[in-house]
Amino acid sequence: MLLKHKIITKKILSWALYDWANSAFALSVLAVIFPLALGSYWNTDHVGATSTFNLGWVTFSSSLIVFLLAPILGVIADKGGYKKRFLFIFSMIGALATIALGFISQDDWFLALGFYLIASVGFYSSTIFYDSLLMNVTKPKYFNFVSNFGYSLGYLGGAILLSLHLWMLKSPHTFGFISTKEVFSYAFISVGIWWMVFLLPAIFYISEPHTLKGSENNPIRDAFKKLRSTIKKIRNYRNIAVFLIAYWLYIGGVSTVIFMAVNYGQRLGFKDSDLVFALLISNFIGFPATFLYGFFTHYLGAKKGLYLALIAYIGVCLWAIQMTEMREFYILSFIIGLFQGASQGLSRSIYATLIPTDHSSEFFGFYSMVTKFANVIGPALVAIAATISNDPKWVLLSLIPMFVIGSILLSFVEVSNKHSN
Repeated sequence: MLLKHKIITKKILSWALYDWANSAFALSVLAVIFPLALGSYWNTDHVGATSTFNLGWVTFSSSLIVFLLAPILGVIADKGGYKKRFLFIFSMIGALATIALGFISQDDWFLALGFYLIASVGFYSSTIFYDSLLMNVTKPKYFNFVSNFGYSLGYLGGAILLSLHLWMLKSPHTFGFISTKEVFSYAFISVGIWWMVFLLPAIFYISEPHTLKGSENNPIRDAFKKLRSTIKKIRNYRNIAVFLIAYWLYIGGVSTVIFMAVNYGQRLGFKDSDLVFALLISNFIGFPATFLYGFFTHYLGAKKGLYLALIAYIGVCLWAIQMTEMREFYILSFIIGLFQGASQGLSRSIYATLIPTDHSSEFFGFYSMVTKFANVIGPALVAIAATISNDPKWVLLSLIPMFVIGSILLSFVEVSNKHSN
């Protein structure tokens, strides 16, 4: 029985705290603070459309950079046992770039975009090595619980810090700030410090054997050779190949629901303050829900738990199509909070059981690459739907096939509690 064992060890807690650390960046900076600052502080001489265009291109650029780097970095990390080292390096790059955003003047919007790009690359790259370290902290039979535990702490940490930042934006004088600009600066600096501080337990308490393989003369050249070999391997790993295709589809739907939720609510005429509050609801609910889902799926099984989450997303899309009142948006935010972390955590744990243990960073590099590529298909379908009709309901209709086809493909994946050989 899961409850009879001490599952949350110091090593596991240290690993999960990194989700607590970097989720502050994901929620506060990526989702709320930077878009607000770019639109209202660094964008005073430009129209809103220009701000959206700039943000879109920087987001695309960071995704493309990580998409290209992820497999190569994964190979190098596996060759030399560099997971923790790369986790530290990219986290520090991201955190320091975030802190730098707090010192950029109002006229330097281009410089702000540059540091935002660097911070985003640091954030997304660090998750490659964080995900792969799951295999260093627990046994395969506990992957579901531990993976969900990490996501649950991430939702809680991110929501706590964002709540503080939103409170400061609403009442800056209460906290001794003279202007909103000072609040923006504090928010960026506090996220960077938060990220660095809660990174440290993973660096100090997670053990990683140093297993150098092959030639040390040209690690980049060796990495490309290994990458070509890995691509050939994936073709032979039927489970991995099918899962990655399924994951690419359904996680694209999940990320698009998250990404488009506020915009969809705005098009229905809901207030921005209500929409941000709904975002906080989903994250605060995500903490206990994702944690308990880890217990639940330890007995139910990861695939069944993931199926349940995907069915819930289909239901959310169908309900949202008919939604007319803000209270319905709150209810849907609550439901998304129940299953958002589960869909991400279970996907990570299933993938961890499928891949070879000694090539975890290499294969999680591909996982990260597929995740970034998935972030393209959803918005692309949204754009196509928007050209067909100005009715926002078409946006949600376009996502349902991603969940359905992804679920069907998932049924062909054989999942066990043992690693691939």
